[in-house]
Amino acid sequence: MEVLYRVCCGLDVHKKTVVACLRFPGPKGKRAEEVRTFGTTTRELLQLADWLAAAGCTHVAMESTGVYWRPVYQMLEGSYELLLVNAQHVKMVPGRKTDIKDCQWIAQLLEHGLLRSSFVPPAPLRDLRDLTRYRRQLIQEHTREVNRVQKVFETANIKLGDVASDVLGASGRAMLRAIIAGERDAGRLAALAQGLLRRKDAQLREALLGRITDHHVFMLQSLLSHLEFLEQQIALFDARIEEQTRPFETALDQLDSITGVARRSA
Repeated sequence: MEVLYRVCCGLDVHKKTVVACLRFPGPKGKRAEEVRTFGTTTRELLQLADWLAAAGCTHVAMESTGVYWRPVYQMLEGSYELLLVNAQHVKMVPGRKTDIKDCQWIAQLLEHGLLRSSFVPPAPLRDLRDLTRYRRQLIQEHTREVNRVQKVFETANIKLGDVASDVLGASGRAMLRAIIAGERDAGRLAALAQGLLRRKDAQLREALLGRITDHHVFMLQSLLSHLEFLEQQIALFDARIEEQTRPFETALDQLDSITGVARRSA
């Protein structure tokens, strides 16, 4: 089988170790290999990079193992042609498996051009992915906390959700803070309604007549504090993402003009 890469390396990446198999031309036209094990600290990864450079390595392949591949990839990025491959694509025949056999197998597949690299975006886009994915988690957690507030209201027999479409809108928050502060009179709570919700005064009075205990107040206070914290974090991430996407403003505007594609999706 034809050898495509004169000097290449296969890496088996773990949390604490990286086992590297370097494939290179040997005597009498045969292929030779050298296997070394490195740690995953920055100093050890620099030694790995120096070893590859000294050998004249041009291509490096590794499996996408959790997040452990990322420091290795970032250390070697820009100096070598890197291939990040799906573990299922390089799965060995079932049997006895070792780290050394794994890296040797990856190196052999690489030198014959039998590996297909996964898409790895440039570093700025990887950072943007981290930001948007974590912001999504923050938003999902915020939604869960809103649902928990609704559950506490239900256990206290407060039926605000039956009258107000948004339990934690401006009116709902004003009522929630008043309840936490000790207000129990349904009429005074209903008077805190704003906007169109004021028209539902009678319904609000009925809905806000509940059985609120100290336990409910404690839970509501904790949930409200966490919600406000999450909202602060979401705002910070929004600002950071806005800064990171400023170079792509024109492209974002074009995507946002497509029906069904909102700014956040773009």
